[in-house]
Amino acid sequence: MNAAIYSRKILKHEIPFFKQFFNHLKSVAIKPILAVDFRDQLIKKVGIGQEYDTFDHYKDFVSGIDLAISIGGDGTFLKTVSYIRSSGVPIIGINTGRLGFLANTSTEQLEQTIERVIRKDFVYQKRSLLRVQTEDNIYGDNNLALNELAVHKKDTSSMITVDASLDGKYLNSYWADGLIVGTPTGSTAYSLSCGGPIITPGCAVHILTPIAPHNLNVRPVVVPDHMPIKLKVKGRDRKFLMTLDSHSKSVKNGTEVILHKADFMINVIKFEENNFLDTIRNKMMWGIDQRNEG
Repeated sequence: MNAAIYSRKILKHEIPFFKQFFNHLKSVAIKPILAVDFRDQLIKKVGIGQEYDTFDHYKDFVSGIDLAISIGGDGTFLKTVSYIRSSGVPIIGINTGRLGFLANTSTEQLEQTIERVIRKDFVYQKRSLLRVQTEDNIYGDNNLALNELAVHKKDTSSMITVDASLDGKYLNSYWADGLIVGTPTGSTAYSLSCGGPIITPGCAVHILTPIAPHNLNVRPVVVPDHMPIKLKVKGRDRKFLMTLDSHSKSVKNGTEVILHKADFMINVIKFEENNFLDTIRNKMMWGIDQRNEG
């Protein structure tokens, strides 16, 4: 089995874990293929990795890779997904960060997790992505997001106006600090912090969540994901900020942004005991009330 492995940064206290991790992969005959920048860190900080093959582009996932392993937090998981794209390679996240909502396998469960993957003792959870189009092709071929696209005001305290259309029909004009268009996966990310709803994975929807709207009667809205969404931003500044997951671009005022559901999905490895509802209760303290304790 060939496993593509990505991690952003190796901290000093994580060195023993990485040694254990690669020793275990060797013991179960899994061949690591490393992201180039990760291998450089591994050689410098851990003293291993010279013998491993590398990848540095999503086109390297066309064939020969059976599994992708993300080691870090949810940001690392999102970056790993940007390599996987339409290849169909399944992904599992090992959490060395804090929340670990997407990367929710702990380092303490490392060996057990790898053994279960080898035995195929898991299920695939399908996750949809957003595809972004602009006239100037601002994001090039890195125009996909697992979580969300967000447009923000940039260099002023003045609000912006975001005109939104759904399937060619006018939806609303949002007078706010910005607007988020999220996937079900992104419903527990930025959208949630702005008052958006929690959506369970597998729902075929997108969420439009305003960021600090000036109108009390403007609320998040959930729409079918097969309908394209068009946004156009107006404001006092010449430019606004557009963020696709963690990739931010400065965009000129009046630019039209068109969003579609991507024509493929990501296969996230999940174990039966790690269901979505348990995760939001345990990781995000959903429904916790001290009055019910004891």
